[in-house]
Amino acid sequence: MRNIKLLLTENIDNLGIVGDVVEVKPGYARNYLLPRSMAIAPTPGAIKRLAARRAEVEKELKLHREAMVALLEKIKDREVTMQRSANEQGVLFGGVSQHDIAQALQAEGFMVEDRMVRIGQQIKRLDTYQIPIVLAADLKTEIKLWVVSDKPAEQLETEKEEKAEAAVEEEKPKRKSKAKAEPEAAAEAAPVVEEEKPKRKGKKKADDAEKA
Repeated sequence: MRNIKLLLTENIDNLGIVGDVVEVKPGYARNYLLPRSMAIAPTPGAIKRLAARRAEVEKELKLHREAMVALLEKIKDREVTMQRSANEQGVLFGGVSQHDIAQALQAEGFMVEDRMVRIGQQIKRLDTYQIPIVLAADLKTEIKLWVVSDKPAEQLETEKEEKAEAAVEEEKPKRKSKAKAEPEAAAEAAPVVEEEKPKRKGKKKADDAEKA
């Protein structure tokens, strides 16, 4: 079936703004746009009635665009640090989400919405990340995100030293046990050598008797 023309009464993403005459598939018009009063037949009278509203929307969009351009300049190459609890391998006990990053930027005064942060899955490790920020189809940048441990560096170093000392202490009994086992093994082997001596003496006496 051929597409049909409709006059939009609301802004619709990826389709148009108020007052636009657009072509859509009949099913989309019948099942979505028309029942929700988001579009009507594009009569001259309807187009004229929506002209004033369209002018207002165009002005709003222009201001929004200018704000997004300014925001892009401010956050370009921005660095954000977030502290998180993690295990010894650097795996986070929680995670860093799209919402978390947007909130961190908002806390610094940048009005970035969740949908503008493009990370896919949650971040699960301590590391640095380049995070794409998409304000519009042609307004894109990246920020640098540092996900660091919530423990002070001194505490991390102390814990590392304590674990190293514990490993050494744990190894000591093993070494003592090994050192003790070596003499015992040598002692067990010694009688075998002694037992050979009487046999050799007995053999010598037997040989002397035969000669006699």
